[in-house]
Amino acid sequence: MSNKVPIVAIVGRANVGKSSLFNAILGRREAIIAAEPGTTRDSLTAKATWDGKDFWLVDTAGLKAAEDDFELTIQEQISEAAASADAIVVVTEADVPITEEDRRVATMALKSRRPVILAVNKIDKNQRGDLNEWQRLGIKPISATSVTQKIGLEALLDEITSKLPKARIKQDTNRINLAILGRPNVGKSSLFNSLAKKQQALVADKAGTTRDVNRTTVRYEGKEIELADTAGIRRSGKIERGVEKFSVLRALAAIEQSDICLVLMDSAELNVQLDQKIAGLVKEAGKGLVLVVSKWDVAEKDAYTRDQIAPQIAANFAFVPWAPLIFTSAVTGQNVTKIYELILQIAEARQQRFKTTELNQWLRRVVNEHPPAGLKGRTPKLNYIVQEENDFPNFKVFGAHTKFLHWSYKRYLERKFREVWPLAGTPLKFWFIEKH
Repeated sequence: MSNKVPIVAIVGRANVGKSSLFNAILGRREAIIAAEPGTTRDSLTAKATWDGKDFWLVDTAGLKAAEDDFELTIQEQISEAAASADAIVVVTEADVPITEEDRRVATMALKSRRPVILAVNKIDKNQRGDLNEWQRLGIKPISATSVTQKIGLEALLDEITSKLPKARIKQDTNRINLAILGRPNVGKSSLFNSLAKKQQALVADKAGTTRDVNRTTVRYEGKEIELADTAGIRRSGKIERGVEKFSVLRALAAIEQSDICLVLMDSAELNVQLDQKIAGLVKEAGKGLVLVVSKWDVAEKDAYTRDQIAPQIAANFAFVPWAPLIFTSAVTGQNVTKIYELILQIAEARQQRFKTTELNQWLRRVVNEHPPAGLKGRTPKLNYIVQEENDFPNFKVFGAHTKFLHWSYKRYLERKFREVWPLAGTPLKFWFIEKH
C-alpha cells in the first residue's frame, strides 16, 4: 500500500458541472453549486474513497480567458492543480458542441503526462447519446455521466481508481480544527496563506473572494492543525440571495466543526458591531477564540498606538475577556507564528481534566466567601460539581433552587474559576441541575 495519497483534479471550462461532480463523488454538499458561471474560485480539496482506495479530490475553477490579474491567479491555480495531480478528470457538457475552451483544457491535461479521463457530463440532455464527437479531444477513456440523474458515477470512479495506487489517508485523532472568520475583505485568505505557507486560497483586494470553506492541513510542534478559510460574514441585510447566502451558512457550519476560531478585524475598521456578533457566535458554540487585528503593517501608528487600541478592543469584547488579542500582518509575517503558539495553548486548555475533589474544594470555598442570594425560603444552594466527560469546557453543578441563581452570580463563579484555572482562549459553561 502506498504511503503517498494520490491526487485527482477535476478540470474543465466554466459551468460544465465540476462542482456537482465533486459533491456527488464525496456524497455531500461541500462546494457551492449555482446556475452561474465562475461560482468556484478557489481550489477545493477533500478526501474521497472508492474501492478501498483513498485519494484527495480537487475541484478547480472553470478555465476561461484571464481578463485581469485576479482571473489570472485563478487560471494559475488550475494549472498548479493539474500539474500536481496523479490523475485528471476533464469535464465537458454532452449537450454543447466542443468549444475552444474544451480543447484548451484537454491540451493542458494531456501535456501533464498524467492519466486523463474524459467525463462527458449532463448526458441526460443529449438526445443522441453519441460520444463519438468527444473522441476528437484525444482523451481516452470517455465516461458518460449525469450527476443530477446519478448516471455513470460508479463507472467513472472505477476508471479513476484503476489509474491510482492503493493508499489510505491516516487521520490524526488529535487534529486541531481551526476556523478563520470575519467580515469580507479583512484579510482572512491572506492569513490562511501565511499560516499554510502555500497559495491555496485566492488573495485579492476584492470583497467576497472566498465563497467556499477552503481547508488545508499543516503540522506545528508535532501537532496536526486543519485550517479552514471561510467566506466573509456580512450583516443580515447585506447578504445577497443565492451563492453568498450559502457561503454564510457554510461559515457558520465551520464554527460548529472547529475547535478554535480566529476572528479577524481590519486594523483600519475597528469597533464594528458585526465583529462582536461573530465572536458571540463562537462563544455560544463553546469554541476556543482568538481576536486578531489584521493588516497591522498598513495601520497608521506610533510606538504607543497598540497600547491605546488594545483597551478599546477589550472594552468592546468585554463579554469574552478570556479571549487573547493579537496584532498581525500576513504580509510581513508579524505574529503569525505566535498564532500557532496560542492555538496549541488553547487546545491544551480545552483538553484539561479536573479532579472532582479539587473542583468541590473550590466550590465550597467560593460559596463560603460569597453565598448566593435568593428569595425567602428559596435561597439557591450549590452542593456538588463535576466536569462533563466528553463536552469540555462544561461543568455540572448540582444543588437546590438553582433556577433562582442571578446571572451576576454565575459570572462571579466563572471569574473565581479562572483565578485558579485561567483557561485562556476558551469559554466555559456551568450547567445548574436540581438535585432531587
